[in-house]
Amino acid sequence: MIKKNEKGFALVLSLVLMLAMSLMGGALIVMSASDHQSNNKSDEYQQTFYVAETALLEGEKYILNQFLGPWDPGNHRRQLNKRNLPGNQNNVFNGQMTKINYRNSDKYYFDTSTYCFNSFPDKPDKLKVVTSESWNFGDVIRDSFNNNASQNEKHEAERLKGYYYEYFITNIGDAPFKGTGSSVKKQAGNSGQNGMAYRVFGCGIKAEEHAYNKNNKKHSINSGSKKRIIVALESVVVLPK
Repeated sequence: MIKKNEKGFALVLSLVLMLAMSLMGGALIVMSASDHQSNNKSDEYQQTFYVAETALLEGEKYILNQFLGPWDPGNHRRQLNKRNLPGNQNNVFNGQMTKINYRNSDKYYFDTSTYCFNSFPDKPDKLKVVTSESWNFGDVIRDSFNNNASQNEKHEAERLKGYYYEYFITNIGDAPFKGTGSSVKKQAGNSGQNGMAYRVFGCGIKAEEHAYNKNNKKHSINSGSKKRIIVALESVVVLPK
């Protein structure tokens, strides 16, 4: 026997259950999207950190190449007559980097401005530098390919064009140098105040996402584009005089 006041109960219960399941499904979608976005951010930061490490290594390599003598690719040897411990330039550094492997007219150009310079609040006032360079990381990877590069490698180099590494170097003066080895001089030791110290400031920069404007052949920043990421690192290199 069916009571009249129980008519429609199954329909109401079904609607309630459907609403609850919809809410649960929506919550799961939001949580999944949030986790995915968080993972992407973490990956982008990690990649920017690796690019910053490249900046430090390249800055240190610049100083070593000056000390050992610039490499002559034609003769496959170092130019020993050009060995030197470079001094700082006369002008105070304003934070503008010298673009090495890209130009303003490049399709993926991004103005790195003075972002790297301003990422070091503890740098000396009226800083003078030996050199300051800015490189597009994706173009560096692309130029390292041979003719047999796969499509995946080319695609990865294209993706990495959104990353830049920059470094500037300052000569910070005399410093103790310790080295190992033998000497014919009497009473020769392995330490002394005979070193020259350099501080290397390096940055990895992930550019904002841009929309390519074919008419202007430049990029314009979308209002909803992702913000840039900057990782700043520094090191000290001491070389013998």
